[in-house]
Amino acid sequence: MTLQEAQQQVDQWIKSHGVRYFNEMTNMAILTEEVGEVARIMARRYGEQSEKESDKSKDLGDEMADVLWVLMCLANQTGVDLTKAFQQNLEKKTIRDKERHHQNPKLQ
Repeated sequence: MTLQEAQQQVDQWIKSHGVRYFNEMTNMAILTEEVGEVARIMARRYGEQSEKESDKSKDLGDEMADVLWVLMCLANQTGVDLTKAFQQNLEKKTIRDKERHHQNPKLQ
């Protein structure tokens, strides 16, 4: 599935099951909440915080997909083509950082 196809599927789901999109500011708050859930798992499972029993059953992939879902909602609402934006972002990073990381002694 491409990003464009995923954006279309999100849009179709919202229109058939979700009644309508939440407004952009509500979705921004939801995105922040979902990123926080990913951060919680990362800090406890891969970081130095201890993992609570209630967190052990949390699915990192599902939480990441929640982030992606809300991001696609926001992209649809604001007219952003994530495929195009991602391609442009990758090109920008390639031009800007093509040598930078190879020259970073911290990464050696």
